[in-house]
Amino acid sequence: MKTPDAADASRPAPSAAVGPPLPEAGARRFASPGVRGPGIRSGRLPGLALAWGLLCACAPVADMPTRPAVGRTAAFDATLEAAFRRIVPADARVEPVAEGFTWAEGPAWIAGSDGGHLLFTDVPENRLYRWSPREGLSVFLEPSGYAGPPLDALREPGANGLHPEPGGTVLLADSGSRLVARLDLATKKKTPLATHYQGRRFNSPNDLVRRRDGTVFFTDPPYGLTGIDDSPAKELRFNGVYRLDPDGRVRLLDDRLRYPNGIALSPDERTLYVANSDPAHPLWIAYALDERGEVAGRRVFADASDLVAQGAPGLPDGMAVASDGTLFATGPGGVLVFAPDGRRLGRIETGTAVSNCAFGDDGRSLYMTSDHFVARVRVTVAGPGFRAPAP
Repeated sequence: MKTPDAADASRPAPSAAVGPPLPEAGARRFASPGVRGPGIRSGRLPGLALAWGLLCACAPVADMPTRPAVGRTAAFDATLEAAFRRIVPADARVEPVAEGFTWAEGPAWIAGSDGGHLLFTDVPENRLYRWSPREGLSVFLEPSGYAGPPLDALREPGANGLHPEPGGTVLLADSGSRLVARLDLATKKKTPLATHYQGRRFNSPNDLVRRRDGTVFFTDPPYGLTGIDDSPAKELRFNGVYRLDPDGRVRLLDDRLRYPNGIALSPDERTLYVANSDPAHPLWIAYALDERGEVAGRRVFADASDLVAQGAPGLPDGMAVASDGTLFATGPGGVLVFAPDGRRLGRIETGTAVSNCAFGDDGRSLYMTSDHFVARVRVTVAGPGFRAPAP
């Protein structure tokens, strides 16, 4: 999510789709001429995008045709080059796979016998998309979040962060509906799990992560509300980091971050990472968790103030953690790659602000929702739950 100070000026206002809508899941498309986000500009030919989607539909990941790369990958200095290149090879390509969105967010890879697919959201446009190398792009759910009549109180009506669960469901941070829900992928039925804290509605849940025991951690900044922190619809005086227990009880973990945003767990589930997308304090906080998931300590994991001062686009936002503890954290300039000890090794750049990231394919593709398009890059480490990469 972009800075609250610059977001409304830099992000295009949501607009109605022009032309035919995208097909439902299963239709083979790459991009649709019906979406007129900032990624579709005059001179682009939807037919070429469709042809690309058809080429991808019959090709496995390793043999897919490639589009022109965007951005670059780079270590922060020469002394970190070797460590960074052990994770992101020098020949790694940042490749766009889908485009034409207003603000893509919340990527989640759904494994399956067909090779799997990516789900992600467009928060201002209130859509949830499905993309796969075989079938391309389609709208999976619309509306993805708030489903009632237009409300002036909502700045972003759609769902935001996603997190896959066992058994064919996905946890959903429903920014527009101001709640945390479970989405059944087969029926598309949404079941609310958490709607209030101490009798007051949440601001606009942004991102979430699930422990293996079913405990859910989530963030609740005010980005979904018109006026953000000054919104008259805001019922809580703070922006919180929460824990949702399997029995439905909601606990407040931290109310001291101005804009808590992305959230992730270490592979051993003993560290909870939270991004603070505050331009004055662009930080990543690490919370030590005990065996029961209770917070036992809090520290600043990393600080991006120097990158913000350099004018790099974006702020601390979504994250993905590899099985070896490497943290991929969206932030100023792209996706920052951190060693488990907090050393900032390098950056994956797409040329624009990146909102979130997730592992997919065989576990070594990092998918990035990057402003108006989705891109991916191959890395050497794998996401938790994927088969370990071959040596």
